[in-house]
Amino acid sequence: MRAGLAARGALGQARVMRQTSTELMIATPGQGLHEMTDAVVRWVADSAIETGLLTLFVRHTSASLLIQENAAPAAQRDVERYFAKIAPESAGYEHDDEGPDDMPAHLRAALTATSLSIPVVGGRPVLGMWQGIYLFEHRTNAHRRRVAVHLIGE
Repeated sequence: MRAGLAARGALGQARVMRQTSTELMIATPGQGLHEMTDAVVRWVADSAIETGLLTLFVRHTSASLLIQENAAPAAQRDVERYFAKIAPESAGYEHDDEGPDDMPAHLRAALTATSLSIPVVGGRPVLGMWQGIYLFEHRTNAHRRRVAVHLIGE
């Protein structure tokens, strides 16, 4: 979906704000951090929007989104272990409709983010040198997660 919106810049010249959106399907083999940076960067580049704001939103209650260290796998493993410790599967939760990982997945998602906002400059998401965009799968089994993606800019 693309739409245009006229605006005036600081010098009075007309600018056209555009927006586009899509949905990315992220296949996860199970619990853990699954990097999706490359897919997001490709989509932003294909949009031809040079400057704007990118929004990502995961459409699930048992998965989340993180911007995290992408150079050292040990950092990712430590994040995963930390969340397993603070929301363990063996805590005897009342809500276990889909198994012992059901409520811990909801708790882990509640402690992280379901959406991210990232500036876009030069046709690329503005990320730090060691930052990657991750879908954080909180369920044990494999899933196909839907991430709504929206970009507005010029």
